Amino acid sequence: MTEWRASTWGEEISLEYGKALRGYGDADGEVPVYGTNGPVGWTEEPLTSGPGVILGRKGAYRGVHFSRQPFFVIDTAYYVVPKTELDMRWLYYAMIFHKLGEIDDGSPIPSTTRAAVYPRELEVPDIGEQKAIGAVLGSLDDKIELNQRMNETLEEMARVLFKSWFIDFDPVRAKMEGRDTGLAPDITALFPSRLVDSAIGEIPESWDIGPLDSALVLQRGFDLPAPKRAPGPYPVLAASGPSGTHNAFMVKGPGVTTGRSGVLGKVFYIDTDFWPLNTSLWVKEFRRSSPVYAFHLLQNIDLSGFNAGSAVPTLNRNHIHTLPTLLPPTELVETFEQTAAAAFARKKSAEKEIATLSSLRELLIPKLLSGEVSINNAEKLVGEAGA
Repeated sequence: MTEWRASTWGEEISLEYGKALRGYGDADGEVPVYGTNGPVGWTEEPLTSGPGVILGRKGAYRGVHFSRQPFFVIDTAYYVVPKTELDMRWLYYAMIFHKLGEIDDGSPIPSTTRAAVYPRELEVPDIGEQKAIGAVLGSLDDKIELNQRMNETLEEMARVLFKSWFIDFDPVRAKMEGRDTGLAPDITALFPSRLVDSAIGEIPESWDIGPLDSALVLQRGFDLPAPKRAPGPYPVLAASGPSGTHNAFMVKGPGVTTGRSGVLGKVFYIDTDFWPLNTSLWVKEFRRSSPVYAFHLLQNIDLSGFNAGSAVPTLNRNHIHTLPTLLPPTELVETFEQTAAAAFARKKSAEKEIATLSSLRELLIPKLLSGEVSINNAEKLVGEAGA
């Protein structure tokens, strides 16, 4: 470890204001736009080159963010311009370590000001050690990001397959037109060769229609006041999604939940035993469905449109149990389940790796940025974690 020099943030960096920008939320440009708490959209022309660091300026949540590529910053955030020789990735982690995003100047609107940042002290290693620290921590973030992108791809693959088979009926249309379905022969054989009219529009010949509760049955969740929860291995599911853990479960996984009260329209797949709260509905019976199939089936229903509440959005399960629903052959549903469940299993494995890498990242940031742990020891830990 080299000797680190004592300095202040004002001696090392300048915090430059972002600029007002319209239409970034709906734009299709290739330049990311950052606000006070991260990416908020896209634009065509960057405000500054990359790599760079963004610091939130106004708002309750003000984060520190890193961009590899040229980027734009709107006027709720700063971008950082170094005054000395600094590695931008080291700078990003140093700003996290020194909690610059948590500084509040005490004004009515939570804000981080230059006057509050610049006098603060820090220790700065030489540029070689900065690069080494940035590379070690950056390898963790890169692997985390890679896993996150892979998970998005796996989720999209399952969504696309469900839509192709059970909404657009692509294999049926291919057979009608004499085209190759692109599927294995045994799977192709599960699809008929005609579409026929029905009460819900064109559907594959021989497929059934019935109420939603012919496919699945929803049940209200269970009470579990926060004071009675004990940390444990079982996820607790609220209407808005995961809400901590508990040391007991009420439903064996895998399972599916959606909101009953408060937040409507979100659907969640849980691959372990779990506790659905009374603000949620969970699938009690998979009659002519399966967990992953039911997850996608419910995602394709506008559940929020069945709000039966006044002050508090509420979903009455009886109102959707009667919805006319397409009921594909059981063998085809099982085939989809096997295919999509494999993608979900890979996603779960990646999530576990993300959790491991994130924990190591949180451990190493303070130790590397304070000089407590050497680069060699940190590299060894990162290598053992597979990053």
